[in-house]
Amino acid sequence: MFQTGSAFINEINITVETKILINRSLLTLILIGIVFSLVLFKGEISIFGKMPDWQKRIILPFHTMKLSYFLLFGLMGSCMILIPLFINQDMGYIKSVLVFGLLFAIINATLEELIWRGIMLSSLQRDVSTFYAVLITSVGFGLLHISIGISLFISLLFSLGGLFYAIVVLKTRSIYPSIAFHIVINLGMVFNGWII
Repeated sequence: MFQTGSAFINEINITVETKILINRSLLTLILIGIVFSLVLFKGEISIFGKMPDWQKRIILPFHTMKLSYFLLFGLMGSCMILIPLFINQDMGYIKSVLVFGLLFAIINATLEELIWRGIMLSSLQRDVSTFYAVLITSVGFGLLHISIGISLFISLLFSLGGLFYAIVVLKTRSIYPSIAFHIVINLGMVFNGWII
């Protein structure tokens, strides 16, 4: 249904921005399909919906770190995508795509994170190892970007973003930080002209 809806939208005579927003909103169909499948087969629905414990220490390969610092460094890293914006774009351009950028970033990041790191990651973790759950959801996340016209190679590179978001969710036990990071990345992609 998602692919059929996406193909139908591409045939309608509307602006590119509207097509992209509708396409990203159609991710709701995937979300509904996954939830329906879990309910039908009596699977547990979990989305890592708790707020992170900001005082918790997380274990990294060579040290431990307070969760709040981990998230701060992750957010700073995500904000690096905004650097070209301030070098190459003028404020007039930013103002012209601001509403679209905010809508795109919020809709896309929230739905993609709910699908891939919320329901899919938590569901797969019950049936396969965490390694395979992260691998499957990261690659699936990357490949889904083909539906908005991103090349296969770049879509596979997006799988690295999926890996990062999965690590954030697993370390924090919360989906909210990954949604925030994803929103920042999506804003950078729009403002740098990579989406429209």
